[in-house]
Amino acid sequence: MEIKYWSDIACPFCYIGSNNMKKALKDLDLQDKVPLKFLSYQLDPNAPTTAPKSSDNSTLTPRMKQIEDFAHQNGLEMNLAKVIHVNSMDAHRLIKLAYTKNDETANKLINELYRLYFVAGKSIADHEVLKNAGIKAGLVASEIDDVLNTDKFEKEVNQDEMAAAQLGVQGVPFFVINNKYAINGAQPYDVLVNALKKIEASEDDQNGEE
Repeated sequence: MEIKYWSDIACPFCYIGSNNMKKALKDLDLQDKVPLKFLSYQLDPNAPTTAPKSSDNSTLTPRMKQIEDFAHQNGLEMNLAKVIHVNSMDAHRLIKLAYTKNDETANKLINELYRLYFVAGKSIADHEVLKNAGIKAGLVASEIDDVLNTDKFEKEVNQDEMAAAQLGVQGVPFFVINNKYAINGAQPYDVLVNALKKIEASEDDQNGEE
């Protein structure tokens, strides 16, 4: 089994949905057997590349409070009052660099970027923030600089987004399992566990018939 999913670091439902998928895979003892590949999808490609001088999100809307509560129910810390809305292209490009190393490095970086955005209230468009996150995940400083100071991996990010468009993806997270089963949105943990069990059983049956 293999899973790829389109996601954006600046998407709260991606943060929740990917965490639930990772937890489901771990609890089904599939974590080390099933590759989980992050594909880029920018919800707001026109978002500013620099953080505003001041931002006041201290008053959460009912919708924001609902999203926070959903995250907390799924065991995640989230502080939307701290979120700085910025462009995520450079974060996506850095994730591409991490994947040239190995999945573990990429996953460490993805988790750190989500934490920085949704918990710590950092700008994920800030190159110093991104560089520190990359180093923490195990990347080399000079290679990070080479990416952030150029347009390296921008083509690959755009290719991910074009592939999503061809599939008709209109929202993320969007999971595709074995290139034929789709799961859309931040589904609850139990829903993902049941779906993975059914797909695994179905694939085993098909393989047995061949």
